[in-house]
Amino acid sequence: MKIALPTRRPGRPLPKSARTPIIALAVLLAYALPLLNIPFITTPDSDFGGVLFTCASYALVALGLNIVIGYAGLLDLGYVGFYACGAYTTGVLTANHWHWPFFLALPVAIAVTMLSGVILGAPTLRVRGDYLAIVTLGFGEIIRLVITNTQWLGGSAGIKNIPAPPSIPANHGDTLSNGLFQIPHLAWVNGQPLIDTGKQTRVLTFGVLDAIPFYWLVLTALIVVLIADILIKNSRVGRAWEATREDEDAAELMGVPTFKFKLLAFSMGAAIGGLSGAMFATRQSFIDPSTFQIILSELFVAAVVLGGSGNRWGAIAGGVVVAYLPLRFVGFSDWRVLFFGLALMALAIWRPQGLFPPRRTRRTQAVQALLKAEEVADA
Repeated sequence: MKIALPTRRPGRPLPKSARTPIIALAVLLAYALPLLNIPFITTPDSDFGGVLFTCASYALVALGLNIVIGYAGLLDLGYVGFYACGAYTTGVLTANHWHWPFFLALPVAIAVTMLSGVILGAPTLRVRGDYLAIVTLGFGEIIRLVITNTQWLGGSAGIKNIPAPPSIPANHGDTLSNGLFQIPHLAWVNGQPLIDTGKQTRVLTFGVLDAIPFYWLVLTALIVVLIADILIKNSRVGRAWEATREDEDAAELMGVPTFKFKLLAFSMGAAIGGLSGAMFATRQSFIDPSTFQIILSELFVAAVVLGGSGNRWGAIAGGVVVAYLPLRFVGFSDWRVLFFGLALMALAIWRPQGLFPPRRTRRTQAVQALLKAEEVADA
């Protein structure tokens, strides 16, 4: 039987000349989004800047977890443990025992979280599948219990007064600086956009009243991690992860040191989780063990699966959807678990590959559909 393969690959990327302006506009829109207050997107019952900060934080977490689950094929159900490590390392260094500035504590928090990923992964990555999921699930819960029962970490009372990143120019006493400059927000009156000079955001001024500078900070971190993700995925490391995920035994026989690359994926994913946790701690200024329940891990995994495991853009979209919908429709917050479960069931039935599956998956599906059509024609 002769099979004619598709001449055009599904999901073929745009030419570079068209792609660059589109990406630049998308980045500009992402930064300007909290100032535009676009109707139907803004959250009338919640601070829109704070909602966008949560969305970007979840997208960052999903991007890190996608390395572990989507690239390396390791089911990690205790990712909240790394999120907590990053948050508590920041809290301890900046508020609980020392008074380091945030940007000095941040790399330490990332390093500590990466080290915790190596310590957890070294003995556990030798098991696979369900056993690995159970071990990581236990890790997330152990971290929460250790925090709860360790007074040096604040115990069940948590850590308060975690400082915000330093503003530029620096604050003087209790008076906020005016920042580098101020940007007015946009107000919509009868569908017409108007500049609202009474509501402005100070650039590079971090305070409790305006979450937008925190959103810009985590969005910048997300873009940096995204660029690193693209470079690593297109390198030899990314190909080794893909080979390990598809068939670990075959990859091992072909000379790929699968354990080393799995440990690398695990530690990198942990570091990104720690980065997001540190951002969360400095924005909230207060953390306690109840914040890091195991259900948060399930939401992180759901974000990756919902968007499309293995697709970085899908993971980001999944993180945004998981964070945004409960905050946009606060009136349905009590029912969000039910709706979320129904949505996952529908997705599993009609689109098991996720909202944005990887290009490789789409190519495989196209070939499978072609094979099926050929079989029907021959019959």
